[in-house]
Amino acid sequence: MTSPRTFWIDLRAGAFEQGYLNASGYRTRYLHAGKKGLPPLILLHGVGGHAECYSRNLIQHGEYFDSYAIDLIGHGYSDKPQLQYEIDVYVEHLRAVIDTLGFDKVRLSGESLGGWVSARFAVKHPTRVERLALNTTGGATLNLEVMQRIKTLTMAAVQSPTWETVKARLEWLMADPTVVTDDLVACRQAIYRAPGMLEAMPHILCLQEPGIRRRNNLTDDEWRSIKSPTLVLWTDKDPTAAVEVGERIAGLIPNSQFALMSNCGHWPQFEDPETFNALHIKFLKG
Repeated sequence: MTSPRTFWIDLRAGAFEQGYLNASGYRTRYLHAGKKGLPPLILLHGVGGHAECYSRNLIQHGEYFDSYAIDLIGHGYSDKPQLQYEIDVYVEHLRAVIDTLGFDKVRLSGESLGGWVSARFAVKHPTRVERLALNTTGGATLNLEVMQRIKTLTMAAVQSPTWETVKARLEWLMADPTVVTDDLVACRQAIYRAPGMLEAMPHILCLQEPGIRRRNNLTDDEWRSIKSPTLVLWTDKDPTAAVEVGERIAGLIPNSQFALMSNCGHWPQFEDPETFNALHIKFLKG
Protein backbone atom coordinates (compact mmCIF):
# COMPACT_ATOMS: atom_id res chain seq x y z
CA MET A 1 0.00 0.00 0.00
CA THR A 2 1.39 3.39 -0.99
CA SER A 3 2.01 5.86 1.82
CA PRO A 4 -0.44 8.79 1.83
CA ARG A 5 2.33 11.26 2.69
CA THR A 6 2.61 13.93 -0.02
CA PHE A 7 4.90 16.81 -0.98
CA TRP A 8 2.39 19.20 0.58
CA ILE A 9 2.60 17.46 3.95
CA ASP A 10 6.39 17.61 3.74
CA LEU A 11 6.44 21.29 2.75
CA ARG A 12 3.63 22.54 5.01
CA ALA A 13 5.88 23.80 7.81
CA GLY A 14 7.40 26.83 6.10
CA ALA A 15 7.65 29.09 3.09
CA PHE A 16 9.32 27.96 -0.12
CA GLU A 17 9.39 28.95 -3.77
CA GLN A 18 10.02 27.43 -7.16
CA GLY A 19 11.86 29.51 -9.72
CA TYR A 20 14.18 29.55 -12.71
CA LEU A 21 17.52 31.26 -13.23
CA ASN A 22 19.83 31.67 -16.19
CA ALA A 23 23.13 29.88 -15.52
CA SER A 24 25.53 30.60 -18.40
CA GLY A 25 22.66 30.50 -20.84
CA TYR A 26 20.93 27.42 -19.42
CA ARG A 27 17.51 27.79 -17.85
CA THR A 28 17.83 26.13 -14.47
CA ARG A 29 14.99 25.25 -12.12
CA TYR A 30 15.28 25.48 -8.36
CA LEU A 31 13.33 25.02 -5.16
CA HIS A 32 14.28 27.52 -2.47
CA ALA A 33 13.71 27.97 1.25
CA GLY A 34 15.47 30.28 3.69
CA LYS A 35 16.39 33.93 3.86
CA LYS A 36 19.06 36.01 2.23
CA GLY A 37 21.94 36.48 4.66
CA LEU A 38 21.84 32.93 6.00
CA PRO A 39 24.77 30.69 4.98
CA PRO A 40 24.12 29.50 1.40
CA LEU A 41 23.47 25.81 0.78
CA ILE A 42 23.13 23.99 -2.56
CA LEU A 43 21.50 20.54 -2.69
CA LEU A 44 22.13 18.24 -5.67
CA HIS A 45 20.08 15.18 -6.67
CA GLY A 46 21.15 11.91 -8.30
CA VAL A 47 21.16 10.62 -11.88
CA GLY A 48 17.82 10.99 -13.61
CA GLY A 49 16.49 12.85 -10.58
CA HIS A 50 15.19 16.28 -9.70
CA ALA A 51 14.89 18.75 -6.83
CA GLU A 52 11.89 16.99 -5.27
CA CYS A 53 14.22 14.39 -3.80
CA TYR A 54 14.77 17.04 -1.09
CA SER A 55 11.07 17.76 -0.49
CA ARG A 56 11.37 16.30 3.03
CA ASN A 57 14.44 18.36 3.89
CA LEU A 58 14.12 21.77 2.26
CA ILE A 59 11.97 23.54 4.85
CA GLN A 60 14.03 22.27 7.78
CA HIS A 61 17.28 23.37 6.16
CA GLY A 62 15.75 26.73 5.28
CA GLU A 63 15.58 27.54 8.98
CA TYR A 64 19.39 27.67 9.09
CA PHE A 65 20.57 28.12 5.49
CA ASP A 66 19.67 30.00 2.32
CA SER A 67 18.84 26.67 0.68
CA TYR A 68 18.55 25.84 -3.02
CA ALA A 69 17.74 22.41 -4.43
CA ILE A 70 18.37 22.62 -8.17
CA ASP A 71 17.62 20.50 -11.21
CA LEU A 72 21.03 19.80 -12.69
CA ILE A 73 21.53 20.50 -16.37
CA GLY A 74 19.80 17.80 -18.45
CA HIS A 75 17.53 16.89 -15.54
CA GLY A 76 14.12 17.78 -14.21
CA TYR A 77 12.80 20.99 -15.74
CA SER A 78 16.21 22.51 -16.46
CA ASP A 79 17.47 22.85 -20.03
CA LYS A 80 18.60 19.69 -21.81
CA PRO A 81 21.27 20.55 -24.37
CA GLN A 82 22.56 17.69 -26.50
CA LEU A 83 25.84 17.16 -24.64
CA GLN A 84 27.78 14.21 -23.29
CA TYR A 85 26.98 14.63 -19.60
CA GLU A 86 30.31 13.87 -17.98
CA ILE A 87 31.07 15.22 -14.51
CA ASP A 88 32.82 18.42 -15.58
CA VAL A 89 29.66 19.47 -17.48
CA TYR A 90 27.74 19.36 -14.21
CA VAL A 91 30.58 21.06 -12.32
CA GLU A 92 30.56 24.00 -14.71
CA HIS A 93 26.77 24.21 -14.52
CA LEU A 94 26.99 24.25 -10.71
CA ARG A 95 29.65 26.97 -10.84
CA ALA A 96 27.38 29.06 -13.09
CA VAL A 97 24.44 28.58 -10.70
CA ILE A 98 26.52 29.66 -7.69
CA ASP A 99 27.84 32.69 -9.59
CA THR A 100 24.35 33.66 -10.76
CA LEU A 101 23.06 33.48 -7.19
CA GLY A 102 25.93 35.76 -6.15
CA PHE A 103 27.54 33.41 -3.64
CA ASP A 104 31.31 33.40 -3.12
CA LYS A 105 31.30 30.29 -0.93
CA VAL A 106 28.62 27.68 -0.28
CA ARG A 107 27.83 24.65 1.75
CA LEU A 108 27.43 21.88 -0.80
CA SER A 109 25.55 18.61 -0.41
CA GLY A 110 24.89 15.96 -3.02
CA GLU A 111 23.25 12.56 -3.22
CA SER A 112 24.69 9.92 -5.61
CA LEU A 113 25.52 11.80 -8.84
CA GLY A 114 25.06 15.02 -6.87
CA GLY A 115 27.74 13.92 -4.41
CA TRP A 116 30.06 13.02 -7.28
CA VAL A 117 29.59 16.49 -8.76
CA SER A 118 30.01 18.11 -5.34
CA ALA A 119 33.26 16.24 -4.66
CA ARG A 120 34.69 17.16 -8.06
CA PHE A 121 33.63 20.79 -7.52
CA ALA A 122 35.45 20.79 -4.17
CA VAL A 123 38.59 19.48 -5.90
CA LYS A 124 38.45 22.09 -8.67
CA HIS A 125 37.21 25.05 -6.60
CA PRO A 126 38.43 24.38 -3.05
CA THR A 127 38.07 27.98 -1.84
CA ARG A 128 34.37 28.06 -2.73
CA VAL A 129 33.20 25.15 -0.55
CA GLU A 130 32.65 25.96 3.12
CA ARG A 131 31.43 22.47 4.05
CA LEU A 132 30.77 19.37 1.96
CA ALA A 133 28.25 16.55 2.48
CA LEU A 134 28.48 13.41 0.34
CA ASN A 135 25.33 11.31 0.60
CA THR A 136 25.69 7.77 -0.84
CA THR A 137 27.97 9.48 -3.33
CA GLY A 138 29.12 8.29 -6.71
CA GLY A 139 32.61 8.75 -8.06
CA ALA A 140 34.37 5.85 -6.37
CA THR A 141 33.01 2.60 -7.85
CA LEU A 142 32.77 0.71 -11.11
CA ASN A 143 30.18 -2.03 -10.54
CA LEU A 144 29.00 -3.36 -13.90
CA GLU A 145 25.88 -4.99 -12.46
CA VAL A 146 24.74 -1.80 -10.74
CA MET A 147 25.53 0.31 -13.80
CA GLN A 148 23.49 -2.00 -16.04
CA ARG A 149 20.59 -1.96 -13.57
CA ILE A 150 20.55 1.85 -13.58
CA LYS A 151 20.56 1.93 -17.38
CA THR A 152 17.85 -0.70 -17.74
CA LEU A 153 15.43 0.74 -15.18
CA THR A 154 15.97 4.33 -16.28
CA MET A 155 15.61 3.77 -20.02
CA ALA A 156 12.51 1.63 -19.47
CA ALA A 157 10.95 4.49 -17.50
CA VAL A 158 11.91 7.17 -20.03
CA GLN A 159 11.04 5.23 -23.19
CA SER A 160 7.67 4.16 -21.78
CA PRO A 161 6.87 6.34 -18.75
CA THR A 162 3.96 4.33 -17.41
CA TRP A 163 3.04 4.34 -13.74
CA GLU A 164 4.62 0.90 -13.38
CA THR A 165 7.98 1.64 -15.04
CA VAL A 166 8.48 4.94 -13.23
CA LYS A 167 7.47 3.43 -9.89
CA ALA A 168 9.89 0.53 -10.42
CA ARG A 169 12.74 2.99 -11.03
CA LEU A 170 11.95 4.84 -7.79
CA GLU A 171 11.36 1.74 -5.70
CA TRP A 172 14.83 0.44 -6.57
CA LEU A 173 16.27 3.42 -4.67
CA MET A 174 14.54 2.56 -1.40
CA ALA A 175 15.07 -0.02 1.33
CA ASP A 176 11.31 0.14 1.88
CA PRO A 177 9.53 0.56 -1.47
CA THR A 178 6.29 1.64 0.25
CA VAL A 179 7.83 5.08 0.89
CA VAL A 180 7.46 5.80 -2.84
CA THR A 181 4.36 7.99 -2.77
CA ASP A 182 1.89 8.56 -5.58
CA ASP A 183 2.89 12.18 -5.99
CA LEU A 184 6.58 11.23 -6.28
CA VAL A 185 5.70 8.79 -9.08
CA ALA A 186 3.47 11.37 -10.76
CA CYS A 187 6.17 14.05 -10.50
CA ARG A 188 8.85 11.89 -12.10
CA GLN A 189 6.43 10.56 -14.70
CA ALA A 190 5.68 14.14 -15.81
CA ILE A 191 9.41 14.92 -15.97
CA TYR A 192 10.15 11.79 -17.99
CA ARG A 193 7.36 12.72 -20.42
CA ALA A 194 8.66 16.29 -20.84
CA PRO A 195 10.10 17.44 -24.19
CA GLY A 196 13.77 16.61 -24.62
CA MET A 197 14.06 14.02 -21.86
CA LEU A 198 14.00 10.95 -24.11
CA GLU A 199 16.77 12.45 -26.26
CA ALA A 200 18.83 13.59 -23.25
CA MET A 201 18.74 10.41 -21.17
CA PRO A 202 21.21 8.31 -23.20
CA HIS A 203 23.72 11.17 -22.84
CA ILE A 204 23.00 11.41 -19.10
CA LEU A 205 23.59 7.67 -18.74
CA CYS A 206 27.04 7.88 -20.34
CA LEU A 207 28.52 7.65 -16.82
CA GLN A 208 27.19 4.10 -16.65
CA GLU A 209 29.60 3.08 -19.44
CA PRO A 210 32.81 1.58 -17.96
CA GLY A 211 35.37 3.60 -19.93
CA ILE A 212 33.59 6.91 -19.36
CA ARG A 213 32.95 6.18 -15.71
CA ARG A 214 36.57 5.23 -15.13
CA ARG A 215 37.90 8.56 -16.42
CA ASN A 216 35.31 10.51 -14.39
CA ASN A 217 35.80 8.74 -11.06
CA LEU A 218 37.93 10.55 -8.49
CA THR A 219 41.37 9.13 -7.90
CA ASP A 220 42.60 8.46 -4.38
CA ASP A 221 44.79 11.55 -4.64
CA GLU A 222 41.78 13.66 -5.62
CA TRP A 223 39.77 12.45 -2.64
CA ARG A 224 42.77 13.24 -0.45
CA SER A 225 42.99 16.75 -1.92
CA ILE A 226 39.55 17.81 -0.65
CA LYS A 227 40.17 20.54 1.91
CA SER A 228 36.65 21.26 3.15
CA PRO A 229 35.26 19.67 6.30
CA THR A 230 33.30 16.75 4.87
CA LEU A 231 30.49 14.48 5.99
CA VAL A 232 30.37 11.11 4.22
CA LEU A 233 26.89 9.73 4.84
CA TRP A 234 26.06 6.14 3.92
CA THR A 235 23.31 3.59 4.50
CA ASP A 236 23.23 -0.09 5.34
CA LYS A 237 20.93 -0.97 2.42
CA ASP A 238 22.29 1.17 -0.41
CA PRO A 239 21.71 -0.79 -3.66
CA THR A 240 24.63 0.94 -5.41
CA ALA A 241 27.60 0.42 -3.07
CA ALA A 242 28.51 -1.29 0.19
CA VAL A 243 29.17 0.51 3.46
CA GLU A 244 32.89 -0.15 2.99
CA VAL A 245 32.90 2.19 -0.02
CA GLY A 246 31.71 5.08 2.11
CA GLU A 247 34.16 4.23 4.87
CA ARG A 248 37.00 4.17 2.35
CA ILE A 249 36.06 7.61 0.96
CA ALA A 250 35.90 9.03 4.48
CA GLY A 251 39.30 7.50 5.19
CA LEU A 252 40.84 9.27 2.21
CA ILE A 253 39.43 12.77 2.82
CA PRO A 254 41.60 14.40 5.51
CA ASN A 255 39.00 16.44 7.42
CA SER A 256 36.04 14.09 7.25
CA GLN A 257 33.56 12.22 9.39
CA PHE A 258 31.51 9.15 8.55
CA ALA A 259 27.86 8.56 9.44
CA LEU A 260 25.80 5.44 8.79
CA MET A 261 22.00 5.48 8.60
CA SER A 262 20.14 2.21 9.16
CA ASN A 263 17.24 0.75 7.21
CA CYS A 264 17.66 3.14 4.28
CA GLY A 265 18.59 2.68 0.64
CA HIS A 266 19.93 5.26 -1.81
CA TRP A 267 17.68 8.13 -0.69
CA PRO A 268 18.12 8.38 3.10
CA GLN A 269 17.05 12.02 2.98
CA PHE A 270 13.63 10.83 1.76
CA GLU A 271 13.28 7.50 3.58
CA ASP A 272 14.24 8.78 7.04
CA PRO A 273 14.14 12.58 6.85
CA GLU A 274 14.09 13.09 10.62
CA THR A 275 17.41 11.29 11.14
CA PHE A 276 18.93 12.75 7.98
CA ASN A 277 17.92 16.32 8.79
CA ALA A 278 19.33 16.11 12.32
CA LEU A 279 22.69 14.69 11.17
CA HIS A 280 22.97 16.88 8.11
CA ILE A 281 22.01 20.18 9.71
CA LYS A 282 24.28 19.60 12.71
CA PHE A 283 27.24 18.98 10.42
CA LEU A 284 26.50 21.87 8.05
CA LYS A 285 26.12 24.31 10.94
CA GLY A 286 29.59 23.29 12.14
